[in-house]
Amino acid sequence: MTNLFDLTGKTAIIAGASSGIGVQFAEMLAEQGADIAILARRYDKLVAVAEDIRAKYPERRIIPIECDVRKEDQIIVAVQKVMEAFGKIDILLNNAGVVDAVPIEALEEEAWDRVLDTDLKGVFLMSKHVIRHMKERNYGKIVNTASMLGLTASASVPTHSYNAAKGGVIHLTRGVAATYAKHGITVNAIGPSLFKTEMTENTLFAEKALKMYNAVCPMGRPGNPGELNGAVLYFASDASSYTTGQTLFVDGGWTII
Repeated sequence: MTNLFDLTGKTAIIAGASSGIGVQFAEMLAEQGADIAILARRYDKLVAVAEDIRAKYPERRIIPIECDVRKEDQIIVAVQKVMEAFGKIDILLNNAGVVDAVPIEALEEEAWDRVLDTDLKGVFLMSKHVIRHMKERNYGKIVNTASMLGLTASASVPTHSYNAAKGGVIHLTRGVAATYAKHGITVNAIGPSLFKTEMTENTLFAEKALKMYNAVCPMGRPGNPGELNGAVLYFASDASSYTTGQTLFVDGGWTII
């Protein structure tokens, strides 16, 4: 029981790892012993992230792979590359995401599709092609990045497509967990509240939205860098061997009020 959080010998895929919390997750998994494939559309950023992690943890294998999670053909190629490099996939972190802040009467269909395809369909497609390999070994840990906005709504920022996508992630997590529990695969999600990232900086961190958030959130502040790592490590490690289908809201108490 002393090594429940040790990921030595494990291999992980992180989708959406070119910036923000995806980079934090990659560094954390490497620190805990995992070899990692980092996926995103922006290959140049992935290469820089991989170089930084290798410099900190030279014993880890880190491979950057260009992949748009909205495109099934690219996911198939990416998963094949991971299997060729590592021979197995123990952990999948579905973290790719985008957000729009547009009232629904002004929301264009193309913008709606961009958010739903990235934030929800991407989780489906990545899980579809990774879970097959996990099933063969009767072992796997899938961790999806949902959001508190999959459970609650924002009065100050209209994030309707994001609400719909993240609500879908929460329930997709439950459904996939129920189907694959008998195959030794756990599927869980984290539900962050407000963390400063490239995606949220110009929307949810706008002055009006941030002031409202701080006034309502029981802890009175957004999340700090690293405060999601414990939840992700719990779900990615054998510490959560009897936990599946759950969404852990890391939100400063937002969803309890």
